[in-house]
Amino acid sequence: MWTRELLKRNAKEIFKRNYWTCVGVSLVLAALTGGGSSVIGRIGGNNTSVSYHHYGSDYYYGDSARGFMISMVVVAVTLIVVLAAVAFTIFAGNVFKIGGCSFFIKNRTMTGTFGNLLDGFKSGHYGNVVKTMFFYDLYIALWSLLLVVPGIIKSYEYRMVPYILAENPGMDSKQVFEISKRMMNGQKMETFILDLSFIGWALVAGITCGIAGVFYVAPYVNATNTELYAFNKVQAYNEGYIR
Repeated sequence: MWTRELLKRNAKEIFKRNYWTCVGVSLVLAALTGGGSSVIGRIGGNNTSVSYHHYGSDYYYGDSARGFMISMVVVAVTLIVVLAAVAFTIFAGNVFKIGGCSFFIKNRTMTGTFGNLLDGFKSGHYGNVVKTMFFYDLYIALWSLLLVVPGIIKSYEYRMVPYILAENPGMDSKQVFEISKRMMNGQKMETFILDLSFIGWALVAGITCGIAGVFYVAPYVNATNTELYAFNKVQAYNEGYIR
């Protein structure tokens, strides 16, 4: 069984070998795949208030009509932004995420390059990558609708999906999810604790206005998650459910 200390020690050694590329890749991934919540947050903050002053019926109805039109424009623009963000995530953001996983996997044994970020697009299985990652997001979202806890459990159960897909972009979606579930069987709580162990680094990133996050924390976390996948992959080979 892996330990947090072992994964982190290996991750530090590996990402420092190719430090600046790891930093650059992590920064690009954060920019391209980490904006979903901020979009929703901005939508939630768009409260248009229209002040009505009853100085006369003409002014009242005029202000009311203008307020309604402004509200409709805001709603239409917001809807377009949301749809554009969702479309980008499905058809590009998730594919870049697979490329990021591909980079960190390759960086374990060789020098990864920025070009690996495009591996999902160049794999010849773009459609399967898009489909599998769509279901990945959908399943977690649907489980989260039941309650928060089931969604969290499923997110850990499917933790290995992007990594499996990065190495096997043509693999059937059902098989990808099944392998991830088997890989994470009995490891979800330990992986949750692994994530909690980065809270201190997250605070450091916050205190430094994100500077530490860009230049150390993000690549460190990405490399650590890749080490977790590498361990699970070896175990899967040993148990014979992947070849």
